[in-house]
Amino acid sequence: MNNSVDVKVVQSVPLWINGKPVTASGQRSGEITNPATGIVTKRVAFSNAADVDAAVQAAQRALPAWRTAPALRRARILMRFRELMESHRDELAQLITEEHGKTLADAGGSVQRGIEVIEFAMGIPHLIKGEFSEEVGTGVDTHSLRQPLGVCAGITPFNFPVMVPLWMFPVALACGNTFVLKPSEKVPSASMLMASLLKEAGLPDGVFNVVHGDKEAVDALLHHPDIKAISFVGSTPIAKYIYETAARNGKRVQALGGAKNHAVVLPDADIEFAADALIGAGYGSAGERCMAISAVVAVGAAADPLVAKLKEKAANLRIGAGDSRVDGKEPDMGPLVTRVHRDKVAGYVDKGVTEGATLVLDGRGIKIKGNEEGFFLGPSLFDRVHPDMAIYKDEIFGPVLVVLRADTLDDAIRLINANPYANGTAVFTRSGGAARKFEREIEVGMVGINVPIPVPIAFYSFGGWRSSLFGDQHMHGMEGVRFYTRGKVVTTRWPDTNALPTGFNMPTLG
Repeated sequence: MNNSVDVKVVQSVPLWINGKPVTASGQRSGEITNPATGIVTKRVAFSNAADVDAAVQAAQRALPAWRTAPALRRARILMRFRELMESHRDELAQLITEEHGKTLADAGGSVQRGIEVIEFAMGIPHLIKGEFSEEVGTGVDTHSLRQPLGVCAGITPFNFPVMVPLWMFPVALACGNTFVLKPSEKVPSASMLMASLLKEAGLPDGVFNVVHGDKEAVDALLHHPDIKAISFVGSTPIAKYIYETAARNGKRVQALGGAKNHAVVLPDADIEFAADALIGAGYGSAGERCMAISAVVAVGAAADPLVAKLKEKAANLRIGAGDSRVDGKEPDMGPLVTRVHRDKVAGYVDKGVTEGATLVLDGRGIKIKGNEEGFFLGPSLFDRVHPDMAIYKDEIFGPVLVVLRADTLDDAIRLINANPYANGTAVFTRSGGAARKFEREIEVGMVGINVPIPVPIAFYSFGGWRSSLFGDQHMHGMEGVRFYTRGKVVTTRWPDTNALPTGFNMPTLG
């Protein structure tokens, strides 16, 4: 007797190579889970070295025509791509919410910030202009060029499936490079939609390709001889590995690592304003941001009223599925990306209690009605944290905010400058002198003055210092243009009957 078995068939996410979806050649794959429900919704094919090579070879074949295309033609394709991204913004936000868990509003905001980088890249004809000097010597002119590198690759994290890839490939493509993207295997669908939109915008086949997978795919990119540059955003240990491995293989590398972002609150600050800002910066996107504020340094008399306000506001956050309604309103915070990560973050709350920090608000054990199997964790708040505690030293990457106390602004600056991470920081004050001192003396790559998450606008560059960055160039902005191009200087003489003959000595001009 045969019993029928219900088997739920889930969608499979393919690769994108040479302008079309492609089935991976290997058998390995991964599950994509909706973090709000805990339900597996899709499977993603994992690339092996042969798949990565196929993508790189497609990019290599497309390179000669693309790099020699007029810069205006490349810019116009990006203009059409920007229009398509705008018209599909809600669809992209929904994909992010379904695979990452963040709220629709937060997802939509991240898509918009990525679109702004496309707008920056559309100005590429102006940005890659060289310089020209006439008569640097008698009958001699000199000019400079910025030329594309070749095939470039990007390896991006789970927390911003649209924005972080857009930090990379629009600038790379605008400069005349071709590109292979390896998005996080946890959130692959948005990259596939962007690939199809690029094709619709008129991008030639092979110029942009997408491969999925884990370390096997990453290593294939790092070791591939035809890839000239690697861009990466992720944790510091992986960023260091990416940088060292790719550099050993002769590649240009920008690898952005982890963070422990501090916000200093001075006694003269507007405590209500600062608390509102820190709640969003600390708990927005469930703390899964490399620019999240995860450590507050309360100076002097600011500490007690600030902690009281943070507790009050954090306790009233609306938590639920990213596309749901909580008390008739959109949620403030959704789930974490996986069960494993949720449990890891909850373990840090356990550790903070063990270490002796004061647990002001406990986010463990929260259950969301109707989504009991989701990966939810409420906001946790610690006070009287010390620099030797793990909840301060480690990048938790979750909704855990820790408060340290300092006597003076100088003490706060020394504390931040001693931290191995140096991605972003902020200060809240009404004093211009204090703000200027902080701006001048703090050793961190991105600084906010009464701005809690100082992510630069697209025509500036994004990146930190110390263990938050491996490489010499930050992302997007003019540093991004310099990363995806290399300079060449040409010195020209057109001899005539009056030209001096060449000699055996070092030529001098003038």
